[in-house]
Amino acid sequence: MGARRHKGAEDDPLTRAMAPPSNETQHQREARIRAEQEAKRVSDTIDEELNRQRLADRKGPKPIKILLLGQSESGKSTTLKNLQLMHSPKAFRAEKAYWRNIIQLNVVQSIHAILDVISRAHAASHPHVSHGSSATYPPSGHKDYPPLTADHLKLKMRLAPLTQVEAALLRKILPPGQVAPSEDSSMYEVCVNSGWKSALSKLVGNGDNRRSCDTADMINWSDPDDPGVLMHACAEDMKRLWTDPIIKRLMEIEKMRPEEMAGFFLDDLDRVTSLRYVPSDDDVLRARIKTLGVSEHRFTVRIGPLGSSMSHDWRVFDVGGQRSLVRHSYCDSAWVPYFEDVNAIIFLAPISCFDQVLQEDPSVNRLADSFLLWKTIVSHPLLKKAYLILFLNKCDILRAKLESGIRLGNYITSYGNRPNDFESASIYLRKKFAALMREHANDRSLYCHFTSVTDMKSTSLILQHVQDVIVRDNLKRSALVG
Repeated sequence: MGARRHKGAEDDPLTRAMAPPSNETQHQREARIRAEQEAKRVSDTIDEELNRQRLADRKGPKPIKILLLGQSESGKSTTLKNLQLMHSPKAFRAEKAYWRNIIQLNVVQSIHAILDVISRAHAASHPHVSHGSSATYPPSGHKDYPPLTADHLKLKMRLAPLTQVEAALLRKILPPGQVAPSEDSSMYEVCVNSGWKSALSKLVGNGDNRRSCDTADMINWSDPDDPGVLMHACAEDMKRLWTDPIIKRLMEIEKMRPEEMAGFFLDDLDRVTSLRYVPSDDDVLRARIKTLGVSEHRFTVRIGPLGSSMSHDWRVFDVGGQRSLVRHSYCDSAWVPYFEDVNAIIFLAPISCFDQVLQEDPSVNRLADSFLLWKTIVSHPLLKKAYLILFLNKCDILRAKLESGIRLGNYITSYGNRPNDFESASIYLRKKFAALMREHANDRSLYCHFTSVTDMKSTSLILQHVQDVIVRDNLKRSALVG
């Protein structure tokens, strides 16, 4: 029996995996031992930091917990960036070098989306001609496309190198092992987990320069593979594409309005394609990348009457992801106990999307989906103690749509023939959300704000008011204020 047990231990796969190589040299052995010791040191340091944080959390005042909720592209990440700009401005600006790559990707994918429209229009007018691409385009449904000229097709060919730019940016941004599809790249939305900045930081600038607070010092301007070089070379052609009247007509027929989407920079091509482009605060707020999972962010918020230095530890949780993930997360109670003690929920509803459908499910209207998500949150019994704050977001886009003649009543039939102006529409939508609140959580207070979270100045004022309300409510619950 003993011999059998001994043989079994030798054959154990874990033992074999952990054993040093049989032909290991003395030099390799020393290097391995040093690496193991360093790994243990790092692990012990992380454990010590985690224990220190646990003790600090037990001894210190209870942090204020905020949960950011809403469908994809509702403005959650932009709201988070506004909070970071208000309370951690140095950290916000230190990340600009990372956001430069995201903004460049936003530009390239916007251009590729327009080039795909040109390909569809050309395919519709030349149905029996091979277009030199393995990508297939669905039937156009007899759309009355304006005729394209040879100059348009030459312009499309000159912008083909942007495919290389997109591939280089995706290699930097995406985690190892995740590869974007090579076809229909304009329809591919980049999704990253909450640790994407850490991975990207390894590829931005160098370690010595990263100590500087100057964003320009964090960018390796001598990098021969910098995507900005090729983008600068294509800048004039990109501007020509974006301003061409026939291309504008094509986009109208396709109901394509890139200026209404997050990550729109085509009106700023001169600036964002310059060789030494450094993003502004506003650029970072407007940049778009979809994050997956739940990310936690910590801020020290200093709020007090008459400018006193009262400070509070805030934990802000951003729940990101595609509709399938968000829907299951919101409806499945498995995650809720982790946030049962949240002080407040900020729910973002993009009211400008009344004429749009979900990318993940084209049968679902985006505004209708926001109503359903809101109903799920306000009616959840484990979240009934949380303070509810509703941001009716993207009001600037809603106003522009209504002024352009797009009628809300054509998409929200209950709106009927009411005036198609911003004031009437916004008040009606606020009442719809409030009615759901009264129906499913009648005893709770609702604080509603009309927002355009890409507007730093107005959003800062709104968030300051929200902070005051949350802190006062937290003090009341702690019986410190009557």
